Amino acid sequence: MTKPDPLHLDQQLCFALYSTSLAVTKMYKPLLESLNITYPQYLVLLVLWEKDGIPLKELARRLHQDPGAMTPIVKRLEGMGLLARRRAAKDERNLAIELTEAGRDLKRQARKVNAEIVKACDMSGDEMVELRTALIQLRDQIAR
Repeated sequence: MTKPDPLHLDQQLCFALYSTSLAVTKMYKPLLESLNITYPQYLVLLVLWEKDGIPLKELARRLHQDPGAMTPIVKRLEGMGLLARRRAAKDERNLAIELTEAGRDLKRQARKVNAEIVKACDMSGDEMVELRTALIQLRDQIAR
């Protein structure tokens, strides 16, 4: 039996991750369109539904992004009436990102999105937890 060539596309871990990521975000697209938000906007909202009123820097850190990359997304969500940017009470140099009532209400509809994704993945809850855990461990190992 011949050993697979490690330089073949299908042998690349990076391509398996990349193509899977594309497939997953493609799956989200029509579901999020029904909420009138994009995938990056959804990620911002997920963080804020978990912990509202956080500084932009913390939001960026949670999403493994540069704060400058977050600003256009946050401004767009603010323009849509889903969140507001306010000077942080503890340190006025920082902006706190807060959900509006409309932003909080969207969480209920987003639960349907999550349910559809779980259904489409056709994996048990344990399998999904195991996969997510392995991916997080890989990400953290690479980041070190």
